[in-house]
Amino acid sequence: MELTVGGRAVRLSSPDKVYFPEAGYTKLDVARYFEAVSEGALRAVRDRPTTLQRFVDGIGGEAFYQKRAPRDLPDWIPTARIAFPSGRPADEMCPTEPAAILWAANRGALTFHPWPVRSADTDHPDELRIDLDPQPGTDFTDAARAAHELRKVLEELGLRGWPKTSGGRGLHVFVPILPRWDFVEVRHAVIAIGRELERRMPDEVTTAWWKEERGERIFVDFNQMARDRTIASAYSIRPFPHAPVSAPLHWDEVSSVRPDQFDIRTMPQRYAELGDVHADMEGEAFDLTAALELSEQDATERGLGDMPYPPEYPKMPGEPKRVQPSRAKAEPEH
Repeated sequence: MELTVGGRAVRLSSPDKVYFPEAGYTKLDVARYFEAVSEGALRAVRDRPTTLQRFVDGIGGEAFYQKRAPRDLPDWIPTARIAFPSGRPADEMCPTEPAAILWAANRGALTFHPWPVRSADTDHPDELRIDLDPQPGTDFTDAARAAHELRKVLEELGLRGWPKTSGGRGLHVFVPILPRWDFVEVRHAVIAIGRELERRMPDEVTTAWWKEERGERIFVDFNQMARDRTIASAYSIRPFPHAPVSAPLHWDEVSSVRPDQFDIRTMPQRYAELGDVHADMEGEAFDLTAALELSEQDATERGLGDMPYPPEYPKMPGEPKRVQPSRAKAEPEH
């Protein structure tokens, strides 16, 4: 069958194929969902190199991440050249119209992972992303409390954040920024913001990279701002039984909502009533200077240097050893 969105027809094969067995949702249900929220879903990925998380046999089958644009990518979907941490380049799909979302959904894409850059400049992020990740013993309510304090930190630094559910237990806060700083600098800004939040909520928030040091606190995952690390976009579907979605929120909703109330059945109604509640992100671009000055203060006044990168990264300048503290203590001195 064909669906038409944004004036372009998109072919949908096997519309009755079940993607969510427990809820009974089919590929057509997924496509209809993305059709209903198409403008918001596009806003979150427009002009961004985008990795697709594909579930061609539904959430019960094997999933994979498609980073490189497939050979059969339609000529009306552009690509953008990005560079991985290794230096190897790749061309990723770069959606510019809502039909691209449906085209990807027909290929089993449920979750979209856009880079925090635009196609015109893929080395300088225009979006600062903060991932508040509940650790064992904490939940969404704890993340919400941290998010409200985070909002204050951002405002003091001249920044404005837009919150959304992760689609799981956590919260994401996105900040549109001027594309003046590279990935290393923007990651340093997130580390500084996370450390300031940790200082204000030491019993509830942590920036500890090693799990053994986090405790029952909300982890500010600063490495989600490293090159080639991405966060599920707004309106993406997450691979859990009831088909939850990453839901954009107003700040006054953060403490009152439950993440499981947003799924492919409920979000279209909310969207029809409220529209894309993050639409006003477009056109905004904040200055990161104050956050980078805070990072410099951490280094010079508090002796706080860089943090470990993900294990697949090449060794980065100024990075501490990538060994968990318990192992480091166990190793004999030489």
